Amino acid sequence: MHYYGAVYRPPSEAYSLIVQCTLGCSHNKCAFCNMYKDKKFSIRPVEEVLRDVAEARSYERRIERIFLADGDALILPMDYLLQVLDFIREYFPECTRVAAYATTKAIERKTDEELRKLREHGLALVYIGLESGNEDLLLKFNKGVTAAETVKNALRCKAAGIAISVTAINGMAGLNGDWQAHAIDTAKAVSAMKPEFIAFLTLRVYSGTPLHDWIEAGEFQMMGPADLMRETRLFLEHIDSEGSVFRSNHASNYLPLGGTLNRDREALIQTIDAALDGKVRLRRAVELGL
Repeated sequence: MHYYGAVYRPPSEAYSLIVQCTLGCSHNKCAFCNMYKDKKFSIRPVEEVLRDVAEARSYERRIERIFLADGDALILPMDYLLQVLDFIREYFPECTRVAAYATTKAIERKTDEELRKLREHGLALVYIGLESGNEDLLLKFNKGVTAAETVKNALRCKAAGIAISVTAINGMAGLNGDWQAHAIDTAKAVSAMKPEFIAFLTLRVYSGTPLHDWIEAGEFQMMGPADLMRETRLFLEHIDSEGSVFRSNHASNYLPLGGTLNRDREALIQTIDAALDGKVRLRRAVELGL
């Protein structure tokens, strides 16, 4: 197997075979991200990728999940994707799910018929980074697309039978920004998509990014744990996404949360309230010297 540079995958792909089809991200300009700064976006020769898949067969008797890396495998031409998907089906007939990251622009470049064809050939799930439903924030962080465009193309994937996992970022507005608008607008956008999975991550700071520079210049204030919990609570209060599996248990999250919407919404809010109450009581105890 051949891998070039740092390789990233969603937490839910921890036990998947990672097949690196592209190097880097086709956009690679988001102000908060440094994931693919070590490499220029390029496409690996399909012959090399197929050899990697064939080699993996000799290592494992059974592989049920495969993830196509790097940051935007769906940007690949149709003939390339179909060749890889068909080869996976031939070498791993037991595979139940092939997944990939997908930017909104990559989805937009595929016709409805092409999306259906990808599903027929085995692409079962795509991970889409919404980040925020607030258009001003998406512009500020140089996401390159609007929330409306992401919603539209996510729904096209669903219509083609491809499940979607949508990512949003807790704390993206900052303490000195309109975090209420971020929470409510993101809830509205996610509600419009009703994805199978929702991942609520927490904003992190990496050197070499515009976000890092904003913080150094005093233009952006990171939110603390209690502030992030209040934002998550507001998001949950406004979301309507029946059946979506909600997860906020990434390594970046201060308070692990998980449940199925809308069924578990009140329980999730109660968990947040209990954590906030605990922080208040702890702070009071410290102030009193107890």
